[in-house]
Amino acid sequence: MFAILSHVPLRRDFNHRSFLKLLSWQQWLFLVLTIAFLFSGFMVLRLFYTRNTILVPTAGGTYIEGSVGELLPLNPWFTVTNDVNRDIVSLIFSGLLRYNPETQEIEDDLATMEVSSDGRIYTLTLKDDIEWHDSTPGLRHYVTAEDVLFTFQTVQDPQFPNSLLRQNFRGVALEQLGEKTVRFKLDEPYRFFSSNLTLGLLPKASFEGVPIDRLDQVFDFGFHPIGAGPYAFRGLVQTELSTEVTLERFPRSLPPVYHLDRVIFRIFSDYTSLLSDLRNLHGVRLVPRSDKGEPLVPRRFTPVQYTLPQYVALFFNLDHPYLQDPQLRLALQLGTNKQAIVDALYEKIIVDTPLLEIDVSDWRYQYDTQSAQGALFTSNWNLPEKVRLQRLLELREANSVGALQMSSIVYLDTGAVLTVTGSITAVHSTGGLLNGLPLIMSPTESGAWISALPTQGTGAIRLGENKVALQNDKGEMIDSFYVWRTNDWKQFKTASVEQELVDLFLRSRAGELPQEERVTVADFFLSNGMLRRRESSDPTDVRVNEHGEKLSLRLLTSPSPPQYRQIAEFVQQQWGGLGVHVGIEVPETRAEFEEKMLRRDYDILLFGQSLLDNLDSYPYWHSSGVQKQTENKNELLLDAYNLSQYSSLQADSLLELIRKTGDEKEREEALQELRDILKEDIPAVFLYSPLYTFAYHQHLHGVKLGNLSLHSDRFLTLHNWFAKEQRVFKPGKSWWSFFPWLFSSI
Repeated sequence: MFAILSHVPLRRDFNHRSFLKLLSWQQWLFLVLTIAFLFSGFMVLRLFYTRNTILVPTAGGTYIEGSVGELLPLNPWFTVTNDVNRDIVSLIFSGLLRYNPETQEIEDDLATMEVSSDGRIYTLTLKDDIEWHDSTPGLRHYVTAEDVLFTFQTVQDPQFPNSLLRQNFRGVALEQLGEKTVRFKLDEPYRFFSSNLTLGLLPKASFEGVPIDRLDQVFDFGFHPIGAGPYAFRGLVQTELSTEVTLERFPRSLPPVYHLDRVIFRIFSDYTSLLSDLRNLHGVRLVPRSDKGEPLVPRRFTPVQYTLPQYVALFFNLDHPYLQDPQLRLALQLGTNKQAIVDALYEKIIVDTPLLEIDVSDWRYQYDTQSAQGALFTSNWNLPEKVRLQRLLELREANSVGALQMSSIVYLDTGAVLTVTGSITAVHSTGGLLNGLPLIMSPTESGAWISALPTQGTGAIRLGENKVALQNDKGEMIDSFYVWRTNDWKQFKTASVEQELVDLFLRSRAGELPQEERVTVADFFLSNGMLRRRESSDPTDVRVNEHGEKLSLRLLTSPSPPQYRQIAEFVQQQWGGLGVHVGIEVPETRAEFEEKMLRRDYDILLFGQSLLDNLDSYPYWHSSGVQKQTENKNELLLDAYNLSQYSSLQADSLLELIRKTGDEKEREEALQELRDILKEDIPAVFLYSPLYTFAYHQHLHGVKLGNLSLHSDRFLTLHNWFAKEQRVFKPGKSWWSFFPWLFSSI
C-alpha cells in the first residue's frame, strides 16, 4: 500500500508538465491568430476609410514669399508703379468689386452692384458686418458708405497727388443713398467702369485732418495700414537680408474662406540675396532666367509661367516728318524680324496688334526684307548707290544726244587744255561759243571747228563735274555735255571702272547678257562718291531722300528692364540692313527717361503697355491721349498715353463705341474694324507679350493662378492655397456606413 501511494505523485507531476507544454503552443497560436485578425481588421477599416473619405484643405500654415524690390508705404492710392507694394496691398485692402482670374469677370467683393439699363448708373450696396482691421471685440469698426465716398471723392479732388488714378473718375458723380449704399453716376456709358471699383477702400477715420495734397506722406498709416481685406497687417521687421512684412488672416464673414493663417512677404534688394535665404521661403515672385532663357527655379519648387495683358512695341512718333510717310512705316514693320527677337530673349508670344482680346490666327505680319526694300523705294528713300546710278544714267542720257560728243571723264592736270572739235553745221553759222569761248574754224574749210578749253580762267574745265555749253553766234543754246575732270590718276581709273559698271548695268537691263553675268544696283557699293562692285564685307549704307537727307532715326528706351537695350540693338541691326540708321538712347535714370517720354523726345520709343483686366485700348490709341506740343513742362499731360501721337477719326469713333456699347456683337465687329485700321495705319510695330515665372514650394497645394491682369492678381486665388489638409467622409458616408460597405464588398 505504501508503495502504491508513493508512486501516484510521480505520475501526476509528469502529466502537469505535458499539459504546460501543450498550453504554451496553443497560446502562441492564439496570439498569432489574434494579431492577424487585428491587422486584417485594421486594414479593412483603413481601406473603408480611404475609400469613403477625401482629403480637404484645413486651416493653418504660413506662406512666406520672397521678392526683389523696394517697400514703400502700403496705400492702395499709390501703388500704380510698385508691384511689390501692390502684392501686399491686394491682401490688406478689398474693393467694392474684385477681378476673378478664373472667370476673367468683375464680381462682387465688399458690395453688390446694380447697373442701370443705359449703363450710366452704378449702385453699390455694402454687405453686412464688414469690419476694418482695427476692430476689437468691444469696439466694432464697420465699413460704411461714408468710407466709400471718402475713398473715391478724395481721388477726384484736384489736389490729390496721384493724377493717373484721378483720371479714372473724371465726370463721375457720387451720391450716398443710405448707410451702406452709394451711387456712381457717369456722364456717358462706360462698360469698363466696374474695373475702377476694384480699388481698395480706405477708412475715413484714419485720415482725419490730413490735407489731400499730403496724403502720400501719411507714413504712419502707410507702414501700419488698416484695411478690410482677408489679411490684416501685423508687423514690419528690417533684417540684414530683407524687409519682412507679416500679415495674419482676418476673421471675416465674407466668402471665400482662406486657409493660410499667415502670409509673410520678404523683400530683398537683389536675387542673389533672395537665393541665400531660400530655405526659409515657400514662394518666389518673378523668377529670373539663366543665360539660356530657363527660369532659375530652385529645387523642390514648382514653376508656373504666365502672361499678363501686356505688349512691348516700337512706337512711331507720328509728329516726326519722316515717320508721317506710311510707306516708311510699312517698310520698318516688314523689316522687323520679331521671331529672331523673341528667340534671342527666350520669349514665346509674338504680338501683332494692341487688341489682345481678338483672334489673329487669320493674319500675321511677315518678316520680308524684299517687300521692305520695295516700300522704301516707293517712299523715295533710296540707297546712295541707287541715287548715284540714277545720276549717272541721267548724265549719260543727256550726253547721248546732240552735237557735242566727247569723253564724259577726262584726266587733265592744271595748266592743260581740253581740245574739242565739232561741225559748223551744228552752229548754223560761221561762228559760235563753247563754254563762253569763241570757236575757231578749221583752216582746211572742212566744215569743222575747234576749241581749247583751259583748266583755269574763263570757260575753264574745273575739277569735278562740268557742264559744257555750245552756242551759236546769236547766243542761242544748241547743246550741252557733262564732263567730269580729275587730275588724280587713281581717281580717273576709279571713274573709268564706274563707267564700265554703268555699261554693264544697261546691258543687263536690256537682256544682252547671260543671267549669271547680269548686275543690279544691289551689286554696287558707293565708295568715296563712286560706284564699285560690292564686297561681302561692305556694310549697307544709309538711305537718302531727294533732298540728300539721311534716313536716321532716334530710338529711345528705358534703362530697365535690361532686355530693352538688347531689343534696341536687334532693331538697330535689322533696320540697318535696310539702310536705316538707328541711334539708340538709353537714359541713365528712370526719371530722365520718363521726362523724355513725356515730352515725346524720340522718333521711335521702345516700351511696354498694360491693358489690365478690361483690355481697354482707348487710353493708348484715342486722340485724346496725344501729348500737347509745348515747351512748358507744367502744361504737359501726365495721362497722355498715346505714345505714337496717333490720331484717326475712324479709330476714335470705334474706340468710343467699344467703350460704350453693351451689345457684344456690335463690340466684336468694332474690334475687327479697328484691327484693320491699325493694321493699315501702322502707328507702331508690336513685338511680343512678356512671359513671367512664379515658383512655389512643393509643400504648398492648390496653387492655380488663372488669367492674371496684374502680378498681384495671383493672390486673388489665395483662398485655394493651403499647406495643411485632413480627411473627411464623403457626403452621405460615416463610420455607420462600415458594415453596409463591408457586406457589399464581400
